[in-house]
Amino acid sequence: MKRGNIRLIGVASGLGAQDPGCEKGPWALKHSHWMHRLAEVTEWSDLIYPHDGLERWTRLADLAQRVGHEVERTLFDGDFPVVVGGDHSCAMGTWSGVARALAGRGPLGLLWIDAHMDSHIPETSASHAVHGMPLAALLGRGQPGLVALAGKQPVVQPEHVCLLAVRSYEEDESVLLDRLQVRVISQAEVQERGLRATLAEALARVTVGTAGFGISFDLDAIDPGEAPGVGSPEPAGLPAHEFLAALTPLLADPRLVALEIAEYNPEHDRAQATLQLIVEVLDRLAKGRGGHG
Repeated sequence: MKRGNIRLIGVASGLGAQDPGCEKGPWALKHSHWMHRLAEVTEWSDLIYPHDGLERWTRLADLAQRVGHEVERTLFDGDFPVVVGGDHSCAMGTWSGVARALAGRGPLGLLWIDAHMDSHIPETSASHAVHGMPLAALLGRGQPGLVALAGKQPVVQPEHVCLLAVRSYEEDESVLLDRLQVRVISQAEVQERGLRATLAEALARVTVGTAGFGISFDLDAIDPGEAPGVGSPEPAGLPAHEFLAALTPLLADPRLVALEIAEYNPEHDRAQATLQLIVEVLDRLAKGRGGHG
């Protein structure tokens, strides 16, 4: 049974990345010929671009606020939001909007699938690239203007967060997440225990005591041989076919309230392999929500 349309919210920004080419990702997806497969069950919001003429931190905060409002409105309309980045700093807006929409029902759980921890604060980041900071901000750490996006409290509580497939990080990030007792499942642990087992643990973590959960999927979690269209590729990632098979039940889970797909950089893609992976994830989401078949 169909449960509302899937609303695609494209965040056409590479403002938080070292390689800004991911700003073209949402446009490339929107105009892909593969999107006809999803035309009946998806609709696009207008692409969201950063405003010009503002200081960088102000632009990022403003962008996140607009993304959050669009996500919140989508949920109140009864539709399912899929935020398509752009760089992963869009997560600050995505999940603050979801958390506000769920506020009357309970806390948000968040499954963060990523090669990186994205848990720097400005003082620990050598590059000062904000796409390496969004999870810290959502946990209430980092630049005050970004931390404050969802209000006085952190957007997510550490006990409701799980990272999966991590294989590249700095010690400061690991120390912060360890101190907060955030569960981090490394790619090495995934390989040792298996993807289905680790994903099952992650799902339990983000659903116990929460009103719903979201998935923030950075495409660099996938092995770059299969998903080369990213700005920060890391070797020995998740196999795409195995990942899709394991993810499919989660996309059909009624507790799933939003999905985010970040860091698609068409400038680095080969034979549109990464673009096809995004479309396949969306197709499985649509089928899981009763939109196809």
